Order: sequence, then structure tokens, then C-alpha cells
Amino acid sequence: MPKNPRDEIDAQILAELRRNARISLAQLGGKVLLSRNAVRQRIERLERDGFINGYTIKESAGNGTPTVNAVLLIQRQDRMRGGDVIAGLRAIPEITTCDVVSGELDLIARVEAPDAARIQEIWRQVSEFPGVRDTTTALSLSTVIDRQTPR
Repeated sequence: MPKNPRDEIDAQILAELRRNARISLAQLGGKVLLSRNAVRQRIERLERDGFINGYTIKESAGNGTPTVNAVLLIQRQDRMRGGDVIAGLRAIPEITTCDVVSGELDLIARVEAPDAARIQEIWRQVSEFPGVRDTTTALSLSTVIDRQTPR
């Protein structure tokens, strides 16, 4: 993927789509001073060039109640043969992302659950996985920046 969009209009299109991926082509064209068709062609090119890899939605917990977010910091007993831990994490639907990291930790998993009790259940479940040496859980108090993009 190239480092930067081709021009300022592409950058504006990307910024508007980050704000609202459901914006109509006509509305987007009005914001960047291009026709609907020109915006469509630019979006198609941005998709081909890898600047746009997908579109997503963010769901509430279902009944409008906010979710509780946490980060699980996981140390495995054996970094090279710890695939069972990752498989176990994949089976927990509330784990939204998991990264293998360098340094003291092995894995960082982001959890979104309906309440703190479910976070505690997940922590207990993960800490009992064979191959997990230690876990630390940090509950999110508030989110001040959210730039999650689909991969």
C-alpha cells in the first residue's frame, strides 16, 4: 500500500469516510466539490490501491447499554508452542482483537463484554488455559481516541 493518498481530495474522502462510512456519494461529492461519479471512481481506486480495505459497523450491546472494555495481558509458558492459547482466545466471542507482542508479554487481547462480571469470567477462563503462565486485566475507564479500522 502506498504511504499517502494521491492528493488532498483523496485524503478528504478518506477522512469523511472515517467519520461516516455510510455517507452517500452525492453528499460526499458535495463536501469535496466533485460529482457523484468522480467520487465513486476515486473510492474504487482507493480500494484497489489498498487505502480502503473494507467497511464495518459498530454495534451496541443490543439493548442500547454500553459495553465494558478491558485489555488482557497474557504471558504464555512457551511462546513458540502456545498455539492452543490463541485457539482458546479465538473461541471467546467477546475478544475483539488479539496481538502477539514483543517484550515481557506474549499476547494482548481486547475484550468487549456486556458487564464487568463477564470480563471476570473471561479472565478466569483464560487464566485456566493450559499454557498460560500469567494474566493481567486492565478495565477501560473511558475511550478518548478510537481509530479502529477494519483489516
